[in-house]
Amino acid sequence: MLQRHSSTAHSAYADLRRSLLDERATEIRGTPVRVERNGRRYWYDNYRVGAEVKRRYIGEETEALLETLTRHRALRAERDERRRKRTRLVRLLRNEGYLNVDPATGSLLNALASAGVFRLGGTLVGTNAFRLYEGELGVRMALDDAAMTNDLDIASFERLSLALAADDGVDPKMEDVLGEFQFAPAPSLERGKTWRWRQTRSETFVEFLTPSFDDEEGLRELPALGVSAQSLHFLNYLIAEPIQAVALYRSGVLVQAPRPERYAIQKLIVSERRRDGIDSLKSEKDRRQAAFLIDILAEDRPDELAEALEDARSQGLRGRGAKWREKIDAALKRMPETAAKLAALG
Repeated sequence: MLQRHSSTAHSAYADLRRSLLDERATEIRGTPVRVERNGRRYWYDNYRVGAEVKRRYIGEETEALLETLTRHRALRAERDERRRKRTRLVRLLRNEGYLNVDPATGSLLNALASAGVFRLGGTLVGTNAFRLYEGELGVRMALDDAAMTNDLDIASFERLSLALAADDGVDPKMEDVLGEFQFAPAPSLERGKTWRWRQTRSETFVEFLTPSFDDEEGLRELPALGVSAQSLHFLNYLIAEPIQAVALYRSGVLVQAPRPERYAIQKLIVSERRRDGIDSLKSEKDRRQAAFLIDILAEDRPDELAEALEDARSQGLRGRGAKWREKIDAALKRMPETAAKLAALG
């Protein structure tokens, strides 16, 4: 049985996210300018430093972003009150029983967000992203499915990172951010390229990933983030059109996460890739997370779930096709109740 949080708490989460999005707008120093690229619209902050005009990435155009940009100057005057309100909202959510982020992970996420990782296209993936759907969907999570892992995985599109790097990048540099938390580069098969950092005092890893659009998986560059990234199949589907989500640490940390319906379907696919051997336990967890999300999405967001499933099954799209459908079908054979819910979508 799905257990839902109260409507008051769900509204508080929405208010918390809205306040953090407003806070991002207060960082605008000059004039917001729209740039069109490959049929999509992006907004930048154009400002002057001496005789030089600089440009800082704000985000892809959405109705919410446009509304925020129209009042960014007024928002700046309300920063202190919004911060106090966010503290109250986080306290309310904790009292409601929402999952906290442990201090170590929360402080790291906060540092990455402050450096611009999520603003510049980084998307949190894996269980750390799954935990954030509690606020997005307003449902309680079982600790078995949402237990913290030692890895913090961040994915981004290579082309987007290349485009953003012409004008913007993380500040401070990634090695400096991670160095503050005693992370050191892990050895890589390609000399001079680092995509994985290990914390010297623990078994915690930070890994950077990017979609692979061909048959090869290797290292690619994410210049806006100043890192290399391991390219993997199925990530292009997962991180398309991500959402803004809030990690409950201090007065909230705004991060980017996959859409829950895409996360659910992608977990069906990857569960089949690692069902045997040492990854079999991860495969079971993949299926549990997928089943949990599909249960709630089939009830609350059936159209979005159906669209995500059809997208993954579709043919003729680069990197997808028959292999994707085969893995989805194989996973659902092990999950008859979940298969029935998806079949009922029509």
